[in-house]
Parts: sequence; structure tokens; C-alpha cells
Amino acid sequence: MDEMGPIINEFLTESYENLDQLDQDLVELEANPNETSLLASIFRTIHTIKGTCGFLGFSKLESIAHVGENLLSRLRDGEMQMTPQIANALLAMVDAVRQILSCIENDRAEGDVDYSNLIEVLHKLNNGEPVDDISTGGSNGNGAQEVVAETPIPEQSNGSSENQPAETGSVETPASSPEEALPEPVADPTPPTAADSPATNSDTKPAVPEASAAATDKKPSAGESSIRVDVHLLDQLMNLVGELVLSRNQIVQFASNEKDSNFISTTQHLNQLTSELQEGVMKTRMQQIGNIWSKYPRVVRDLSQSIGKKVRLEMEGKETELDKTLIEAIKDPLTHMVRNSVDHGIEMPDVRVANGKDPEGTLSLRAYHEGGQVNIEINDDGGGIHPEKIKKKAIEKNVITAERAAKMSERELISLIFAPGFSTAEQVSNISGRGVGMDVVRTNIEKIGGSIDINSKAGKGTALKIKIPLTLAIIPALTITCKGSRFCIPQVSLLELVRLDPDRAEKEVEMIQGNPVYRLRGNLLPLVYLSQELGFTGAAIREGESVNIVVLQADNKQFGLVVEKILDTEEIVVKPLGNQLKAITAYSGATIMGDGKVALILDVMGLAQNARVISEESRSSETSTHSDRSEALNGEKQTLLVFELTDESRMAVPLSMVARLEEFKWEEVELAAQKEVVQYRGDIMPLIHLSKFFEGSASTQDKTGSMQAIVYCDRGRNVGVVVERIVDIVEEAIEIKTGTGRKGTVGSAVVQGKVTDMVDVEGIILEADPGFYAENEDEKLLAATTEGDI
Repeated sequence: MDEMGPIINEFLTESYENLDQLDQDLVELEANPNETSLLASIFRTIHTIKGTCGFLGFSKLESIAHVGENLLSRLRDGEMQMTPQIANALLAMVDAVRQILSCIENDRAEGDVDYSNLIEVLHKLNNGEPVDDISTGGSNGNGAQEVVAETPIPEQSNGSSENQPAETGSVETPASSPEEALPEPVADPTPPTAADSPATNSDTKPAVPEASAAATDKKPSAGESSIRVDVHLLDQLMNLVGELVLSRNQIVQFASNEKDSNFISTTQHLNQLTSELQEGVMKTRMQQIGNIWSKYPRVVRDLSQSIGKKVRLEMEGKETELDKTLIEAIKDPLTHMVRNSVDHGIEMPDVRVANGKDPEGTLSLRAYHEGGQVNIEINDDGGGIHPEKIKKKAIEKNVITAERAAKMSERELISLIFAPGFSTAEQVSNISGRGVGMDVVRTNIEKIGGSIDINSKAGKGTALKIKIPLTLAIIPALTITCKGSRFCIPQVSLLELVRLDPDRAEKEVEMIQGNPVYRLRGNLLPLVYLSQELGFTGAAIREGESVNIVVLQADNKQFGLVVEKILDTEEIVVKPLGNQLKAITAYSGATIMGDGKVALILDVMGLAQNARVISEESRSSETSTHSDRSEALNGEKQTLLVFELTDESRMAVPLSMVARLEEFKWEEVELAAQKEVVQYRGDIMPLIHLSKFFEGSASTQDKTGSMQAIVYCDRGRNVGVVVERIVDIVEEAIEIKTGTGRKGTVGSAVVQGKVTDMVDVEGIILEADPGFYAENEDEKLLAATTEGDI
């Protein structure tokens, strides 16, 4: 039942609102029994409650609503006339429904009260049979029990011995809560006998203080804890908060030049309050992604049945929240991808059985927050995407040339499904085949600052991953300058900042095939000069100046944006561009800075495309994560350095990660902080023995001779990886089998006809020296503390 909690709460809120209106409508209907519009409204409300509680499994509530609906149906159709007796019965039904709702809210159960008397009265009225008078007077707190009494007695209000008139109770003052009143059928208005009175009093009087205590401690009901607000009002409130944030930024910037401590303190308080207000207003616009996922079970069911497939839908993370604007923007793209997975991805049952699979396919949706973004994954265990089939179709439809296709990797070929007009469907249907789907999906997702990536394995299935920001209105951004102008970069695309002094920039910025690159932790990072991309004239970097590199990520492809200065990070309010600037792909919007001047927001994806960092056919590539490093090595020819350890196990590393091969005499090895080091090119270079890392024992080499070491260099720091014997340098196309290698490897592959472990050099270095990649002394100290060295 916990999983249904949000649905039940919504049902309770809506039902309480409807019941309050029902009280008024029934009283008005009693005065105007021929008012058909009132009857229709009352009928619809009871019908809605009955249908929803049937879906939620509340059978007692459903049975009461059902008999009431039958009676209302006859009244609506003109077969019966409204009478005070019928009005009392219907009001009694409303009070019973309200009390059951209260039990559901408190205990997620319908309570133990028996409403068979009330149901019997409603049945008799529906059949035109005579019934005894029905009281709607207030209850003493035990009214629920008195409804089902075999010998009904007159109602006693709040423990009073005076009889209440049958027509006055609910009509003038309807019960304000389920605990206060529930009407009872009255068989005989005769006062109770003296023998009955003590029992009645003893039953009813203790209930009064209990009810009072419960009322004191009772938490607000579902109807009292939420209100409905027009979306337009929320949008207007969000715009006002955005303007407040801009004013806050201006005041904060002004305060930075002031020396008045009171003014500075007030500014800080204003800054804090504005941030809290912004966060609160943002929360009012957040909705669960389950709101759009709720229709997918029906979509998958209907579609799978229409094409003769069996598909099971699994959903995880339905409670993940994001901005309402983004919910609306991704609704259609997500629906398209779900339909695509059922239509194109999952195979027919007989095909799945022939391939050794379960005849029922699985389609899973997963949503979660990560790094200030919402990640949505759509996975199926279907037939996957066949690169050769994609290549053939792409050439047929003139999406790419045969020469271009021959040079494309599998990932690039698979990403062609995002090309305009491309489809693999053999025939056009009402489901697919028109070639306007995935291209529009990608365009719509990128419009809201998101990205989409696809991975597929023929015969195994396909995985789509979407990344979108939490909101579009107010975002954290990095402010930079270029040729004296300020620009903002959304922080969601920012990975790290690198600063090279003039000497390092001259040595470490290399040119490969005419394109500038920087070797960042062993990986080549393409460099894009912002001034050149924006069309500024003059040198991108003045001679003798430091180089500031903003490392960005566009569709899993990293590149370095070279800028003039890096200023600061702050929250900015995104303003849309005018029609004159919308066609410029380098910009995604504008904002007003603290000094009142306008700064343009850079479109990271657009810059990457303009600089040809990512191709139009494929907007995704490998990243430097452990799992993707193995994938980056697959399929294409790699130059590898092959070596052996003491147990003669073969290992290899990409030659691109090797700075030099060196031999050191054992007598040159010294100890520093209990670690082996050698003096190397005017510096102290630590040594890592792979034999000790993998086998737990040091090398068995003759320590009177020399050792062989692979020198790895990053940001001017060297580390020597000691191996037993260098075997060869080979160029070979390999396929990494992940999960088969040991710790410290990214997997295994067949090299020169022998199984070879691919070494994760960066991972081994980090484990041996967590501070190796630290940028400053504080980070090194923290890493050493974590490791337990100090």
C-alpha cells in the first residue's frame, strides 16, 4: 500500500473537496428538486468516488457509493422525486463516506464500522419501499456505532438528553469532520426507557473527552494540508523570484565594495532569504516523473497486443522530481521512445524463444538525480541495433556516403538513428517508419539543455540515457571573459578548470593534424578557442599569458574551451533570446549580471558542433571513466605496449599513456615516506611495482642489476611503473571483455594470440598515491589523511 501512498493522498484530497460541495448541493437540491444540473453534478461526484475506490481496493466505501449512485441515477432520470427522506439518506451516505475517508487517511484501512443498515435504507429507497425516518443530527462521537444498532434510538447531541429534530441537524450545520457526526436511521421517535438510559449515557459520555483529545492532537487531513493553485500564478511567482535574484546579485556586488558592517550584514541576510525563497518557489513547480509514466503501462499493453508481442514494463524512480516545464517538454519524446522500444526493440515471442530468451520481453524505465541533473534510462532486452543494417539503410537514404560509412565506428553508426529522415522500418505504419521520430526526440531534449546517448548490442538489447537539468529558470553558471566581453557557461556542463602558465602552455599544448590538444591525465583533450568560435579578430591568447582551459562535456565528449579570464560562479536567471539571435547556435540564452549589464549564455553543445569536436552523425563518444575506457579500446586498431610480470602473466597499456621507457639500477632506488623513489630529471619520481600490486610480493629481479619501468606523466608529475620485462609494441584491433580481468585492469583481450590483461594505469596510481592528481597542497594533505599516511 505504501507504493500507492501518493495516489491515495490525491484521492483523499479530491474526495474531501467533492464531499464539501456535495453537502451544499444536496441541501440545495432538496429545496429545488427539479434542478437537473445539480443532480448530474452530484451523480458524477459519487460515480468518481466509487470508481476510484474500486481501483484502490476499498470495497466498503465502494459498496456505499454504489447504492447511493443507483438512487441518484433514478433521481437523475426522473423515475423518482426528491423527498426529505431521500435527502437525509443521501446526506447520511455523504457522512459515512467522509468517516471512511478519515479511517483511510489515518490507518490506510476502512475501519471496523458496519454500514449495513445505511446500505439497506438506500436499497429500500431505491426500490420505492417505505423506510423509517432518518436523522441527520449531530453525533456524540459514537454515532458510527449507532448507525448499525439493531434497535435504533433517537440521537443525543453531545451527551444531551434532549431529542434533536430530524430535519435540522445536517441541513443547517453539516458535520465538519467524520469524527463529529454520522447520521443514523431512526425506527421510533419514542424516548428511551429508564433502563436504557444509563447504558446509553455510560457509552456516550466517555467519548466526549476522547474526541476532544484527538481533536487537539490530530494532524491536518489531506484536504487541509494542500490547496490547488493555478499554474499561471506559479509561473508569475517564478518570474518575480527571478527578478528578485537579479536584484540580489546587484546588491551583493555593490556590497563587495562597501565597508559598512551593518550594510554587509543586511546584504548577507537578504542573500540567504532570497536563496531560501527561490528554493521554496522552485519546489512548488516540481512534479514527480511518475505523473507522465502512469500512462505507459496502458501504452505498452495496447501496443504489444496490437503487434502480437509480450512485454513487461518495469519502472524505478517514479518519485523523481523535476520542473513542470520540463515534465511537459519530455512527455512526448519519452512516449515515442517507449513505443519505439516495443515496436523496434522487443522481438516476437517465437523469435525470442528461438534465441534462448524468455518469450516475454522486458522494458525498464529508471529515473534518478545525479550531479544536479535528472537521468532517465530506457532499457530493453530486445534484439538491439545492428550496425550493418544501419549502414545499409543510411547509404540507401543518402544520409551518408559509402566512403564515410566505411570509416565509421559502431557507435557512430548506431547514432545515425538520430539523423533527420532516417528509419529502419521496412514499411510505414501508424506506429513507426516515417523517419521523423528520433531526430525530433533529440532536438526537443537538446532544446531544454539536455542530452541523449544510446548504447546497443545486437541480440542483447538497447539502452537510451537522457540527461536533463532540474529546472530551466535559475541555474548556476561560470562567468568568463573573452575579448573584454562576459559570457556564462552552465555549470551542469562544467567538469573542471585548468590553468597553464606560459612555459607549460608552450610545451604542453600540442598540434595533431592541425588541431590543438592538451594531454590531460594521459588523455588527449581537444582545445577550442572561444574567441575564434565567436568570430573575434586577433590572437586567441596573447604571448606570455597564462592559458585558462574550461573542461566541458557535450554528449559524453570532453573538450577544453580556452577563455581569456575565469571570473566567478553565481546563479543566473535565464532569459530567452530574441528572434534575431535564436539562429546563432553558440548561444542558448542571456542573463542580466549584478552590474545590470547583459551577458550571453554559451551553448556548450552548439560550440562543440561548430568546432567539430562532435560530428553531426554521432554526438557521443567515449569518456575517461573506468567502464568506458575499455569500450574506447574495442574494435579499432590500438598501439599497445605489452609486458610481463614475475608470474609471466601478460599485460598491456595503450602506448599513448606511456611517456618514456626507462631502466634504473637498483642501487639508485631510495626511500621517501616509506615509499620507493628515484631521482629522475631533476625531480623525485615515485615507483609502483606492478608485481607487488597484483601478486602481493615484490619483484624477484636480481637487485644487483637494473629494473625496467614505464614512465607515466601527468601535469608535469612523473611516476614509474615497474614491470618484469617489456615484451613488444604491437598495433592490433582488440575487443575488451570486461569483468574478466583482475583488480587494476579494465578487462582482458587477445593480443598476438594470447590472453592479455589491459592495465588501468590511472586507477593503480590513484590507489597507490591518492594525492597524485591533487591540484594543490591542501588536496594532497586531504588525500594523505584519507589514506592514513599522516
